[in-house]
Amino acid sequence: MRAVTWNVNGLRACEKKGFADFFDRIDADFFCIQETKMQEDQLTQLAFTAEGRHAFWNSAEKRGYSGTAVFAKEAPDAVTKEMETGGVANEGRVLTLEYPGFFLVNAYVPNVRRDLERIPLRMEWEDALRAHLLALDAKKPVLYCGDLNVAHQPIDLKNAKSNEGNAGYTPEERGKMTELLAAGFTDAFRYKYPDRTDAYTWWSYMGRAREKNVGWRIDYWIVSNRIAERVQDVVIHADVMGSDHCPLELLIDL
Repeated sequence: MRAVTWNVNGLRACEKKGFADFFDRIDADFFCIQETKMQEDQLTQLAFTAEGRHAFWNSAEKRGYSGTAVFAKEAPDAVTKEMETGGVANEGRVLTLEYPGFFLVNAYVPNVRRDLERIPLRMEWEDALRAHLLALDAKKPVLYCGDLNVAHQPIDLKNAKSNEGNAGYTPEERGKMTELLAAGFTDAFRYKYPDRTDAYTWWSYMGRAREKNVGWRIDYWIVSNRIAERVQDVVIHADVMGSDHCPLELLIDL
């Protein structure tokens, strides 16, 4: 099974930069996107159509902000938006698809912002998300993906020391990722490539950061521990442009 996650930083903008070309070429069973920045009633503004796919959207109430979507080859048994408790209301941040053998969860985790004002909200959100994943995992294995807005370890960003305490690399955010993994989940990329350096999924638009590969790994595929050994590969498509993030591909035997 092939699945892709990509923060497109606005689907309408990304479409003009080659989104459809990559979508068609990768031909994924599941294509999860974050930061759609659009409502379903704006789909007519897109030339791109996900032919042969079932499309599911969770758009933010605020127009031009946040939002998640999943394009799936096979219809799920059920689809739910958001989480039962906690989190950020009306921002379109979570989509959960249920299949006979697993759950797929696509999430756009809230950024704590440069002044870190949203750390308390982020901590609440992380606890709610972990509870959501654990409830699902009690029923069947989970594939969790998205822009998780955290570089977990020093190896996951170019300049770890100078970024200590900055948004995306605070002790609080990193600690919540540690808690999630300790609860029974595996970072699929690090499972396959525990020591790989210079492997990033996001780059600032400033200072030619992408050209210099001064980046952060903040996009993930997280899987239930009991299916980690089924992960065949995790591919960072750093050469695919169109957003400040790049696509992250999971190959798994499910």
